Amino acid sequence: MNPLLLSGAHLVARPSGALFWPEVGLLCVSDLHLGKSERTARRGGGLLPPYDTRDTLARLEREINALAPRTVVCLGDSFDDLAAGLSLPEDERLWLIRLMAGRDWVWIEGNHDPGPLNLGGRHLAALRLGPLVFRHIATAERGEVSGHYHPKFSISLGGRQVTRPCFLADDARVILPAFGSYTGGLRASDPVLQALMGPGAMAILTGPQTHPLPMRARARAR
Repeated sequence: MNPLLLSGAHLVARPSGALFWPEVGLLCVSDLHLGKSERTARRGGGLLPPYDTRDTLARLEREINALAPRTVVCLGDSFDDLAAGLSLPEDERLWLIRLMAGRDWVWIEGNHDPGPLNLGGRHLAALRLGPLVFRHIATAERGEVSGHYHPKFSISLGGRQVTRPCFLADDARVILPAFGSYTGGLRASDPVLQALMGPGAMAILTGPQTHPLPMRARARAR
């Protein structure tokens, strides 16, 4: 786990790719893309193993059981599209409802799922809480927690290249990795992400444990 300080808020970047704010009991995840395999098949794309939603929900459940958050914020693109959200199998829908029970659950609008779903919770374009703002796509605002880009990072270990989803963090914002299975990602060295992050930005790799690395020095050497 990796501690972060953003606009005075003490946050924890979890190895799973979730972000935790212990002071307020808030767990934040981004880009679950539930129903991705169903959407891909529906649109005639390549077939993916049909277990992505169950795998994503199982990992989310482990985080909830470990941290007992009072609030869960899903930072947009929680479903691969609106139809995928509306056509969840009944067992997966009930699983998600059980995870939501007894806590404040906030769905932030994403570009894949812009409308409300019939699953309860609050549906917001952005959530402002204390010094932080939670939204799907990063802007120029300070104290911002966002997702959307699915950042990933590559390093050489023992003569082979290892690529992991990662957080990107500087003194103004944190961009979360995608929490969903089979989501792909955008390299931290991409000009879009380089333009968003400040000169001292860190890439925090996820996996069995977090690994913070300077975003630009390593991104150039990848």
